[in-house]
Amino acid sequence: MLKKILLFYVLLCSSLYVFAQENTDYFLVPELLVGFTTASNEDFPDRNLQTQAFFSFAWDHTKNPQEWAQRFKSMRTGISLGYTNFGNSESLGSAISLMPFVAFNVFKSKRLKAHIGLGGSYFTKQFDMETNFFNRAVSTDFTWSLRAFLHYTVAKQERVNYRLGLGITHHSNGHTRLPNNGFNSFLFSASAEIKKWKKENQKPDSIPPLRASKHHYIEVRKGIGQNVLNDGFPFNNKKEVYTISAEYGQVYNTVFKVGVGAFYRIYEHYYDYIRNNEFLVRDGQEFASFRENPWSNASNFGVYITGELLLNHIGIDLLIGVNLHKPAYQIDWRLNEGFDFVPREIPDFFELGEFNSKFELKNAIATRLGLKYYLLGTNVYRKHNLYAGVFINANLGQADFSELAIGYVYQFKRKNKG
Repeated sequence: MLKKILLFYVLLCSSLYVFAQENTDYFLVPELLVGFTTASNEDFPDRNLQTQAFFSFAWDHTKNPQEWAQRFKSMRTGISLGYTNFGNSESLGSAISLMPFVAFNVFKSKRLKAHIGLGGSYFTKQFDMETNFFNRAVSTDFTWSLRAFLHYTVAKQERVNYRLGLGITHHSNGHTRLPNNGFNSFLFSASAEIKKWKKENQKPDSIPPLRASKHHYIEVRKGIGQNVLNDGFPFNNKKEVYTISAEYGQVYNTVFKVGVGAFYRIYEHYYDYIRNNEFLVRDGQEFASFRENPWSNASNFGVYITGELLLNHIGIDLLIGVNLHKPAYQIDWRLNEGFDFVPREIPDFFELGEFNSKFELKNAIATRLGLKYYLLGTNVYRKHNLYAGVFINANLGQADFSELAIGYVYQFKRKNKG
């Protein structure tokens, strides 16, 4: 399912370019990077410096007349294709990445830009119990990939900008298979922005004056995700997580949504673990009482706040919430935070995860990052709208499950301030 989610995600991002490339300048951006990969686990394979080569297509939206482009001055969108060598071909291999991105000025500087990319990567080497045991960074062919960089333009010419950059990259599979400690890297980059296909006599589109506005909305969404419970048999098979949520909030100037809401989830892995009378819920074990109500104990509900950037048909969504009820996460923690590869029948000497402050935080805080594609553009007021989205859900940043979702939005009458 992760491959399908990643493909759907890239298709969603591609729609941003289809619908928003009116009167934009185009750039080709070759980039070379060097840095180091941090150890993902004890006895992680030795490695040399990491090297990367990326090639990006970027669009500058300064002349784009749509309101979102004018609100976010000098925003760029694009897509990057890259190759990474992790410094140990035999154990860590290499990765090929495809990542849509956005870039924007920071600190009111015309030379300093933040670059945020989220996409997918194909790995040539993964964890293997027999042949690659000490690489516990990834255990799937395909992973989610994140790039976060600051680029500084050191020299400007008419058609070429030369840049230096610093940033981080992260790869993980969104908890769809374990082990999944992830690759984390710190890198230095050198790149050139080459402006192409500029129409010298092109007249810019009429850009209407910006007017402040706001309106209220309600939204409901339903999703289906997948994850695994543990890296031991039979709990490393993917099972579903079913989700539903509702929220209420405001949209400001057609480009920024802020809302509050509530969610409900049911985890198939948790439910099956309890119903199948697995080790930790048997008579005399710590969670034996969970068998009295498997559905409730496998459920999760909570409340959240959310913020979303609206780029016409595309929405970039970030959520942080509080879990009010997630009892089976205690089983999850016991199985995954102690000894590696917990067997189905757990011996007395086995060390399970301890409930500490780290557990308390991850058990309490829910986060989500995702991308939505709206059927109707958000650049103008719409009373009704539908969207499809892809999301990575996490327990305070630690991947929980990857998700596909559909949603409906009802917007109350728009109010203009001037």
